Amino acid sequence: MENEEKLMTGEESLRVISDMISKTRVSVTQASFHLLLWGWLIFACSLSEFLLWKYAGWADSWYVWFAVIAGVVASFAYGFAKGKRERIFTYGTKIYVWTWIAFFWASVIFFIVFPLETGDVAKYMLLMAGIPLLISGVVLNFRPMMLGAAAFWLLALVAHFGGDTVSGLAMPAAMIIGYLIPGYLLRKRGSHDTFQGA
Repeated sequence: MENEEKLMTGEESLRVISDMISKTRVSVTQASFHLLLWGWLIFACSLSEFLLWKYAGWADSWYVWFAVIAGVVASFAYGFAKGKRERIFTYGTKIYVWTWIAFFWASVIFFIVFPLETGDVAKYMLLMAGIPLLISGVVLNFRPMMLGAAAFWLLALVAHFGGDTVSGLAMPAAMIIGYLIPGYLLRKRGSHDTFQGA
């Protein structure tokens, strides 16, 4: 019985490396879509709630948040359709998707335990949302998302200590810094539809 070690050619080595790299790629189109969808939706809802409460005196201004239901439907529909078209469900994509699904279910449970009527939920949501944003930034090796997570945590402190007016503007500011700016940068960078993670 003859055991021969086969030396890889340069071409075979490159193919092995290429296969390993492809297993860590994440769809940039999907990431930027979700950041922009949720960034604009939450920006609009949070700013509308603040303006209706502050300047129109509407005590039930939190009703604007029912628009989030449409966002959930759009987000899941897009993710499902995009997932069916992808040939390879990579490790990076799996981490990315399940991190955001975990955040979604944590948010649902949060709002069951602390209903919107309590009014002071922005700081808690910013604290929680910073976690999947940071993990996504690490998976994509995309610094603007990591900085966005840090901004979420800083603005959670602002929402807690800032008083009614300043606190009411923490969430819209967080959406601009943490979701919209990274979302547009990611979309601009994602012309090849995939982005190499760390």
